[in-house]
Amino acid sequence: MRTTRVTAAALLAAAALTLTACGGEPAKPGSVTQIAGGQNNAKAATVLDRPFNKPELVLTDTTGKPWNLREQTKGKPTLIYFGYTHCPDVCPLTMSNIAVAKKALPQADQDNLQVVFVTTDPERDTPESVGSWLKMQDPSFIGLTGDFAAIQAAARTLGIGIEAATKDANGNVVSMHGAQVIAFSPKTDEGYVLYGEGTTVDDYTKDLPKLIKGETP
Repeated sequence: MRTTRVTAAALLAAAALTLTACGGEPAKPGSVTQIAGGQNNAKAATVLDRPFNKPELVLTDTTGKPWNLREQTKGKPTLIYFGYTHCPDVCPLTMSNIAVAKKALPQADQDNLQVVFVTTDPERDTPESVGSWLKMQDPSFIGLTGDFAAIQAAARTLGIGIEAATKDANGNVVSMHGAQVIAFSPKTDEGYVLYGEGTTVDDYTKDLPKLIKGETP
């Protein structure tokens, strides 16, 4: 039993194949492609042999102010997730799982942990709507929106694929995006652990104390 290890290059190559269809009708069970080596192991964490660099990304936060991802999370344990507020299932569940697990931490650790939600649907997700949505999860979560091309490029550097939202035959908006959460170490500011769409509250509850210290779960 051990934590899975994969290379960042392998994740980048797989990014186009790990998209979740969100929008319209809830996704059917089994419709989400998982990165190999994720949820079929004893641990939810996938530890990267070659960590990701934190993207240089400046977007707009929920107060309407510029927010520099690299600068404002420097030296802090950080979880980053790309999704959107109209998502009917995966996105709210992922953020809720993290929120519940975070509450089990000592207050000092809760205050130190940065959880960043970056929208994949900036055309509809305004700073105000993202802020309202995140308040239902955890008011301390950071929500970012802005230029889609910049968001897509940043996600790609983390091995996460994103496609522009489209409409299906019934007129429902469909957004394709990777469902992975990337954990960044406070020691190196590198993304060294990945969590897939099937990660549970218990998984995050067990791992967060180690991630906050920059340790391997």
